Amino acid sequence: MKNRLALSLLFCTLPALAADDPALAGRIAAIEAGLQPAVALQGAAPVRLKLAEEMARLGVPGVSIAVIHAGDIEWAKGYGVVTPGGAAVTPATLFQAGSISKPVTAVGALKLVENGTLALDRDINSYTTYWKLPNNLGNGPVTLRQLLSHTAGTTVHGFPGYAAGAKVPTLVQVLNGAAPANSRGVHVTTRPGTKWRYSGGGYEVVQYVMAERSRQDFAALLQATVLQPLGMGDSTFVQPLPAALLSRAALPHDGKGKPVAGGPHTYPEQAAAGLWTTPSDLARFAIEIKRSAAGQSNKVLSQSMTQLMLAPVLENFGLGWRLDGDGQAQSFSHGGANAGYQNMLVAYTERGDGVVVMTNGDRGGDLAGEVVRAVATEYNWPSQRAKVRPAVATSAAALAALPGKYTIDGLGDFTIARRGDTLTIALREDAVEPLYAAPDGALFVTSMDAELRFGATNDRGRLTAPGLDTTFEKAK
Repeated sequence: MKNRLALSLLFCTLPALAADDPALAGRIAAIEAGLQPAVALQGAAPVRLKLAEEMARLGVPGVSIAVIHAGDIEWAKGYGVVTPGGAAVTPATLFQAGSISKPVTAVGALKLVENGTLALDRDINSYTTYWKLPNNLGNGPVTLRQLLSHTAGTTVHGFPGYAAGAKVPTLVQVLNGAAPANSRGVHVTTRPGTKWRYSGGGYEVVQYVMAERSRQDFAALLQATVLQPLGMGDSTFVQPLPAALLSRAALPHDGKGKPVAGGPHTYPEQAAAGLWTTPSDLARFAIEIKRSAAGQSNKVLSQSMTQLMLAPVLENFGLGWRLDGDGQAQSFSHGGANAGYQNMLVAYTERGDGVVVMTNGDRGGDLAGEVVRAVATEYNWPSQRAKVRPAVATSAAALAALPGKYTIDGLGDFTIARRGDTLTIALREDAVEPLYAAPDGALFVTSMDAELRFGATNDRGRLTAPGLDTTFEKAK
């Protein structure tokens, strides 16, 4: 597989612009040979990884990249194949966007706010007749602003989709957690507006309200209000993907690089995870967000509404976007993970820079992060680079007490093992890596910006990462 991937890389045509510009071709080559892990060890030589080798190591058959520079798409390129033995990935190859569907949905919802169909701070249940969001806390209504910013207190983190041949539920069945839905029902469990908690379920409430209020099919509504005005001609929220487009799609693969049985899962949860698109189309979307915020374009939203979208509500999250930094370093971003697809979009609010990476493998998230950091380094971005951390020797107490299996409610489990005088961690069954000790007592890995902190008994602790703060405990 490694040789096949490398061969595909060699024969994948460079964009015409790069072919005519040796400097740009050199920049692309530097990125392809300069992938970086999330964390660099202080005092150690910089780690630089090759794209083809990382695709093979992570079992990711295909990846597509679009880079934004000086306010426009500077280059876009596909690597690898849609599936082993299949066609080469090109910039026009379609991928499932996963949760990057959410900011696109948010723009559609805010368009309905601007035309008076919806309001940001009105009780969401006042818009519906057949279905109501269960909210028995008596702590005030849930609003569109809260749903778009993950502060509504709603349940259901994400959705697994429905495999080929499986019966697909209606949206109301998804919301109620009723058969044949494979996820729990959506309801409110914390006081609205008081806590940030990621909720794909909340975006399904948004989907329901948008469709009922506008009296349009959701996919058609987003096509008319967002995708078509922004020239996103290779994008659709139609689920499942029409057969005529499936021949252009990258097929999904599991963490070992094996094709997902039956092909792409179907996501009736369109607002949360249903978008099919390309990196170039998502780059056009990001460019419009940047231009609209600056008052340079209003193809969908006004300047004031886009600026509101990019204003933090809680935990550095706005209306559909994760927000980081300020000034020239302020960025908006979102990741996306569906069965067999992992993606990342990051762009700057003031600088005309950004990148979109889409992959067709369950371990493509690691690859996408490595690519983003390579682009950030090559283009001299003020952020998005590897975080440098010091490491110290692991204590004897930690070596003795920490090995074992741990569970994270709703997110699976991980395993810590001892290897001589060091520890390793398997965040996935087949992905073992070193676990380093920080001077302040935290434990960390280099593949992602995350850390573990254990309590006094060593059988419980907290896992933190950008956009994640959760507890874990040792399996009994």
